[in-house]
Amino acid sequence: MTEIKTTLKMADRADDYRFMAAAIRLARRHLGETAENPSVGAIIVGTDGTTIVGHGVTETGGRPHAETQALKMAGENARGGTAYVTLEPCSHYGKTPPCANALINAGIKRVVISIRDPDKRVSGRGIRMLEDAGIVVETGILANQAYEGLSAYLVTRQLARPEVTLKMAISADNGIGVEGERNVQISNGISHSISHIMRAENAAIAVGIKTVFADNPELTCRLPGLEERSPIRVVIDRKLSIDGNCRLVETAKHVPTWIIAGKNVDPKKKAGLEKSGIDIFELDDKDGEFAPRDILNTLYQKGISSLLLEGGRATACSFLDHGLVDRIALFRSKLILGKKEIAAPDFSKYLVNFNKVNEANFGEDSYSEWRCRRECLPE
Repeated sequence: MTEIKTTLKMADRADDYRFMAAAIRLARRHLGETAENPSVGAIIVGTDGTTIVGHGVTETGGRPHAETQALKMAGENARGGTAYVTLEPCSHYGKTPPCANALINAGIKRVVISIRDPDKRVSGRGIRMLEDAGIVVETGILANQAYEGLSAYLVTRQLARPEVTLKMAISADNGIGVEGERNVQISNGISHSISHIMRAENAAIAVGIKTVFADNPELTCRLPGLEERSPIRVVIDRKLSIDGNCRLVETAKHVPTWIIAGKNVDPKKKAGLEKSGIDIFELDDKDGEFAPRDILNTLYQKGISSLLLEGGRATACSFLDHGLVDRIALFRSKLILGKKEIAAPDFSKYLVNFNKVNEANFGEDSYSEWRCRRECLPE
């Protein structure tokens, strides 16, 4: 392995970066839509080293896998070629045969992998299978970039819970809303569109009941072409006090909607909401509140791998205080909300445990993205 790596020409490595970057972009297409499986990108390059002969991305629902789709497109052109895969090919028999076997049988001569799979059923076995078949394997190419698209899968495998992203729009005077006013738009149109893309890339979105009362939100993805990618909507409502006429209830038969409620809620209210199409999950609330980890455990057991928190201050602080936020996405505008503003959480005390991984300007809005330092870094 070492000799192969050290003898690669600079041009060859540049091609590796180029093709892996393309595979990473491809993988983003189905973020949030592959259930418990990761959204993986795969590209097959022919024997000339420059021509893409096949490509694939994990299909919605998690199958077929990216490698098999790319190989199917490439056909005989895959023989002697190079495969670029964002995650280590699977090596175990599940509902589909191992992708490592598919690459071997297709006659691939070299496989470039961005990140090793932490799943105990794989975790290096896929690489060993390829190497035992005489295939040259390279790992770690653009691992940090690939991690952003695979982070939900990696967190679920490492921590047995969904990845949690806290998204918040904050005014210039540190407010997230105005008392008595609904749907105060703090960020601009560009930031708003980015927020909807984030919704499309997450399996579920959660808010607290206070946010439902204050804003009567719809919590859907309303960007043209992405309407069908709205995440499952989750309301944290301990007393099951949600208004039956709010938007979330009225649209529950069209967009999956779940409520996390406490024990012993009103059975008639529960039955009425369930008739409206809402799924209700009752958790222990003996101390007058939910443990955020119990909420995440419930979602994890239901197959949720990524959760976007858009709730208000109380919900945000609850998850932050329990160390259960993996990523923070902050949109800061130049808008002044004034004396009746609802204050944002004090992020200065939380961000010391996070690393800034991205920043941008969307018009006059500034955007920063942070990742928790205790997350395992990609190999």
